[in-house]
Formats: sequence, structure tokens, C-alpha cells
Amino acid sequence: MNLEGIDLARTAVGVVALAGIATTVPWLFGVPHRFAAVTAIARGALQLALISVVLTGVISDARWVGVVLVVMFAVAAWTAARRVGPDRRTLVTVAAAMFAGVAVALGVVFATGAVALTPRYALALGGIVIGGAMTVAGLTGRRFTEIVDDRWLEVEGWLALGATMRRATLDHARLAVRAALIPSLDQTRTTGLVTLPGAFVGAIFGGLPPVEAGRFQVVVLASIMAAGSITAVLLAIGLGALRVRPVPRT
Repeated sequence: MNLEGIDLARTAVGVVALAGIATTVPWLFGVPHRFAAVTAIARGALQLALISVVLTGVISDARWVGVVLVVMFAVAAWTAARRVGPDRRTLVTVAAAMFAGVAVALGVVFATGAVALTPRYALALGGIVIGGAMTVAGLTGRRFTEIVDDRWLEVEGWLALGATMRRATLDHARLAVRAALIPSLDQTRTTGLVTLPGAFVGAIFGGLPPVEAGRFQVVVLASIMAAGSITAVLLAIGLGALRVRPVPRT
């Protein structure tokens, strides 16, 4: 077995061991969906293998990079919407909020020249920002549903006074947005002290000087925050037009 094969085997052993830990610990604690972690890791590994093969041939072609980003966005919107609600209206609301957030963030980055508009950078930054918007959308939707369901009597009180549904759920929407942005805020605040983000490490491994890698990472963090803020607020507003009491999804 050559050196590459040995490295691959060691990687497989390490990943399997980590997947076993991620599955066993929640199972021992009685957490539902005990195999969610191992399933996620397996899917992630397969998808990374496929995308690695695909990107080898398209990373320098702007047209194919655009196609890849569209596919990424579609999957991200679908994934986030499933966390919020099962109907088509929810999917449209989530997709619209995410699109606005991602489009504004990337538009500002490339319009100002903070990062050069090349297929390589568009793919790297676009994928990261789309992923961040997906996470924020899922958190916003789930938290909004949970808060409104938990405080439904308050909502009914507002409605009894003649308020619209959006006004009746406005305070709950604000709380949901705040909660959804906390992970991004914490990541941004502690970058460099607690964590070294993947984009920063990857840029250094790719040959960029640390200063240039740091500059790129700052742009990434700011983009994630901007896209997440727009996504969360627009989604909270869109979900505010409830027709019936929401049911939190497990």
C-alpha cells in the first residue's frame, strides 16, 4: 500500500471512531434520533467526495461555478425549510429570505473589491455564505415557532385587541432573530482566540501569507453576519403572517 492509501485508511479509521463516539454518547443519554450523527457524517463524506471530483473540472469555469452555487443554494433552502415547516409557502419564504441575504452580502463583497470576483473566490465565499444563511434560517424558523407556540396566549391577547398577526408575533420574532444570530456572533467574537476557521486555515495551507489569509477570513465573517442578519429578519417577518397556531417540529 502506498503512502496515499495509508493516509486514506488512517482517515477512515479516525472518522469511524469519531462517528461512533458521536452516536454512542447521545444514545447512552437517551437522546432521540440516535443515529443522526453517523448518518450526517456519512452523507457529508459522500457529498465531499463527489464535489471534490466535480470541482476538479469546473473550479475555473464561471458558468459551471454558477451552476454549482445554484445547486448549493437549492439544497440549503430545502434543508432549512424542512426544519421550519413542511408546506410550499414555508419553502418559498425561507428561500426568498436566504436569497436576499446571500445576494446582498456577496454583492457588497465583490462590488467593493474586498475579494476579487473570480470563479474560485465566488465558489469559496458563496458556499460559505450560503451555508451560514441556511443555519440561521433553520434556527430562526424553529425558534420563532417554539416561542410563538409557548406564548400563544399572548398572541391571542394581541389579536383580541385588534392587532394584526404580524404585530401580535413581532416581539417573538425579534427574540427568534436574536437567538438565531448568537452562534454567528460567538464565532465572530472568538475567531483567532478560541477557533481558527476553516477558510483561514485552508487559505494558509493553500499558500497565502497569514496576513492575506486573515484578510480573507474577516471578509468571510462579515459576509456571514450580513447575510445571516438579513435572512433572519426577513424570515421572521415572513413567518409572522400566521394563519393558525404553529406546531414545533422535532
